Amino acid sequence: MREESLQCQVKRRWVKTTDSDHGYRVYPNRLKGLEVNRPNQVWVADITYIRIVVGFLYLAVVLDLYSRKVIGWALSDKIDAELSVEALRMALEQRGEVKGCIHHSDRGVQYACQDYVDELWGAGLEISMARKGNPYDNAAAESFMKTLKCEEVYLWDYQTVEDVKKRIPYFLEEVYNQKRLHSALGYCPPNEYERAWQRGYSVIHPGRDRRL
Repeated sequence: MREESLQCQVKRRWVKTTDSDHGYRVYPNRLKGLEVNRPNQVWVADITYIRIVVGFLYLAVVLDLYSRKVIGWALSDKIDAELSVEALRMALEQRGEVKGCIHHSDRGVQYACQDYVDELWGAGLEISMARKGNPYDNAAAESFMKTLKCEEVYLWDYQTVEDVKKRIPYFLEEVYNQKRLHSALGYCPPNEYERAWQRGYSVIHPGRDRRL
């Protein structure tokens, strides 16, 4: 069957989550050539969809680029500014004073709209956006979404909104942040990597300094 290409291949419906055709200001990419060596230096944000029997839910996340830790997230059946703002507010509540931190996202209307930009300016964050249609400009967020889909979403047959609201928070907080090993972090989970930084040293592995 393999030789004759007769194996079953599941096609997953693609759902557009980025609408960059809007009249809001677009900001340049400030991450090119930047060395990230501490928490709260750069945050990255993105939105994805999660399929359930009756339709889709949308998940917005904010990650700390240094540790890859999920610091803010929100679920909704609507993909709008309220969704992205809710995730950002969670991140701000968890992290406290972050003035000067760079917030990087795609050019989607959820991140370019005035409500979201006002939240960023109010917290003293600096705005950075990826080039249009270039996923490599927000690679860390894209990589996280792939991990989420492959290690959680595709393994569970979500039937209802309640299923998603039960499983996704558990995966983000208890599995991903606490236990999930990252090759980019010297095979440490995000929480452990941040604790190492707080103690004054980093995990030794290629691409990162031994001392902070």
